[in-house]
Amino acid sequence: MSSRHHINDFMRGRIIGKIEEGRKITDVASEFDITHSVVSRLWKSFKTTGMSSRRNGGGRVRSTTPAEDRYIFLSAKRNRRTTAQQVANQFIAASGKQISRKTVARRLRGGGLYARRPVVRVPLTRQHRTARVQCCREHHNWTEQDWACILFSDESRFILSSDCRRQLIWRESGTAYRPENIQEKDRYPTCSIMVWAGIMINGRTHLHGVANGTMTGQRYIDEVLLPHVRLFHGAVGDKFVFMDDNVTCHRTLAVQDCLDSEGIQRLVWPARSPDLNPIENVWDALGRQVAGRNYPPTNKNTLIRALTEEWDKLPQQLLDNFVESMVRRVECCITLHGGHIPY
Repeated sequence: MSSRHHINDFMRGRIIGKIEEGRKITDVASEFDITHSVVSRLWKSFKTTGMSSRRNGGGRVRSTTPAEDRYIFLSAKRNRRTTAQQVANQFIAASGKQISRKTVARRLRGGGLYARRPVVRVPLTRQHRTARVQCCREHHNWTEQDWACILFSDESRFILSSDCRRQLIWRESGTAYRPENIQEKDRYPTCSIMVWAGIMINGRTHLHGVANGTMTGQRYIDEVLLPHVRLFHGAVGDKFVFMDDNVTCHRTLAVQDCLDSEGIQRLVWPARSPDLNPIENVWDALGRQVAGRNYPPTNKNTLIRALTEEWDKLPQQLLDNFVESMVRRVECCITLHGGHIPY
């Protein structure tokens, strides 16, 4: 059903004309797919005022004009690091008109600009930087075809806050969004879900999550490597390379023996390098998709369903673009001498 707010003046005139022809209000409402009460109020208003157009609202007058809104928007775009209060102060100094920080924030949101908090990155010591540079130099000559043979895997935790908006908070790492691949943890006042998966060019593989308890090296073998990674290795062939991070359960001797016995080559990965892993960008994209749903998740079950649905909707081309960016990531890391890269 359409709401009254969506009825333009032309449609109002058509509705009034239908009723004046002798049509019943119920029939007219059904024809235009709007509620009976909307048509009834419109007809009563027409009989009282003699006009079918909607009267202008009597709300508060906007404190800024469209030209001033553009000035606020351009001021924020010229320097993305300025705060709403700083933009408000600049506007007051330029125009002499008093506006609040909240007014500036509303104008910026209307133009598609939103506030962002500074990214908190893991600290890098000299040893970490050296290892990152060394790894990137070893793969500096790799092409996109070489990176296409690597399965990038990781885990991610999604936390659903308990406030009235039920915001979805994306926490470091992970892919795999089917119910059987999801680990659930309830801690008042939030619930969190841990998932695992892997991506590569022209494909994605879902890794099995821990239902209960702690992920150990043996569970990693039994629930991830053997049932999933081994099959993926068989489908790709001898060029297949498996990438996982340096979590303790990933680096046990049993895990390495399992990979050696299956003939799975592992990519040596430097510690504290989530910015080099393209799957981290997938988590960000997935978290934004879930948070932007018309009906955001409000509990554990709806969060599981939302993650599953949005994961299936992620286009494969998006995943391919993330993997293909490895050439640029490696070059950037070398240029910055092992420092954090802007990915």
